[in-house]
Amino acid sequence: MTPAHLFATGLAAEGKSAEVTDWAARIGWLVGLALFVALVYWLMREGWKWRGTLQGDLPELPSAPEDPGEPRLTTTGRYHGSTTANQWLDRIVAHGLGTRSRAELTLTDAGLDVVRPGATDFFVPAAQLRGARLDKGIAGKVLTEGGLLIVTWAHGERLIDSGFRSDRAAEHPAWVEALNSLTEKHSTEGAER
Repeated sequence: MTPAHLFATGLAAEGKSAEVTDWAARIGWLVGLALFVALVYWLMREGWKWRGTLQGDLPELPSAPEDPGEPRLTTTGRYHGSTTANQWLDRIVAHGLGTRSRAELTLTDAGLDVVRPGATDFFVPAAQLRGARLDKGIAGKVLTEGGLLIVTWAHGERLIDSGFRSDRAAEHPAWVEALNSLTEKHSTEGAER
């Protein structure tokens, strides 16, 4: 091939224009994708509200008494949610129990006070406490073995497991011991009556 032939071939190749982007098709795909994401989000929200409706028989959460007494233990950490006892995937969402949040826990002889900034606070009277244990997961949160403090308590006709993670996880065994001793104390007092 001569240089003139190469030059002519190059000019012929440049004569073709690049493919034009079909903006209408791209915008259509993006709008369709956005609508699909919005639909999935709306369905998830409706499922959450439906679960709350099904759990409507759950009574209002008790609030802390005026003078709960001297604190036995206090800690800060995260509240990861509540489930039906021993069914770690059956999340309870009624009365804000499904809302994750920061939490400040205070254990007194009167019970367990859970203060949650930005969410509904609640109080578990000592007579309703059923025990505590260390576990690795609760609906939507899985940690290492023993990384989660699970408090079991009675509310209305239902037994509930609530999951907490202290900012200082080394405190968890002390909490389990204190909660279980308070539970035993109230169960023996109830048996004596």
